[in-house]
Amino acid sequence: MIGLASSSYYYQPKVDPAEKQQQDADLRDRIELIQLEFPGYGYRRVQRHLARQGVRVNSKRIRRVMRQNGLHPIVWRRQVKTTQSRHGFSIYPNLLKRRQVTGLNQVWVSDITYIRILTGFVYLAAMLDLYSRKVIGWAISKRLERGLCLQALRMALEDRSAVGCIHHSDRGVQYACADYVELLREHGLEISMSSKGNPADNAFMESFYKTLKYEEVYLWNYETYGDVIERIPFFIEQVYNQKRLHSSIGYVPPNEFEQLVALQPKTADRPILNL
Repeated sequence: MIGLASSSYYYQPKVDPAEKQQQDADLRDRIELIQLEFPGYGYRRVQRHLARQGVRVNSKRIRRVMRQNGLHPIVWRRQVKTTQSRHGFSIYPNLLKRRQVTGLNQVWVSDITYIRILTGFVYLAAMLDLYSRKVIGWAISKRLERGLCLQALRMALEDRSAVGCIHHSDRGVQYACADYVELLREHGLEISMSSKGNPADNAFMESFYKTLKYEEVYLWNYETYGDVIERIPFFIEQVYNQKRLHSSIGYVPPNEFEQLVALQPKTADRPILNL
């Protein structure tokens, strides 16, 4: 249209190799700092984290720099089984299949994991609001018992509405026992449990524990019970809920996501989570 050849229109000025090398080195340093705090971040979360810092970088370039410098995200390995499903208590159907979640306090998911220390194991029970991925209740104990899960549930119930909310867990005795079921019913929660032998039914908790183990527990190399009760609350409240970006909620931290939801009018279109 203006008398220029197409090759001239699409011409890109050549970047000096030394300058390009320095730019890649600067980007590598930024990525290393991010992965130092969040070792599970792949290139997508790294890109979003940089964007929140005001740094715009092409995802292909981030992926190339990470690959060339061995900045790979941590890889999850399966954890030891903590579910004791052989018991005489009632088992409840899975209410999450093909369900849509459109707001907070519609589905809470729970599970237990172990943390290895020098003298044995410490157990952590945690509960997430499925819509925001926020940890809303947690408890730590040296013993794998129902009181551990009851404590986590009571924490969640302290400041959140639960009437009509689905509580989903595995079939473990800690979640099926009379005390736990009674507390759920007392607060108006519906009871849902995973299918037998299908851990994928509670994949959201698996994902949280993956993050916890690789971005906190394994890095600090816990040795004592004191290490656990000092570090786990900090990671949950100050890192996971407050700072870590989640792809499923638009690459923002859970606390920030819940604040955004609270500011939206009830008539506004909200993200839908299809299970």
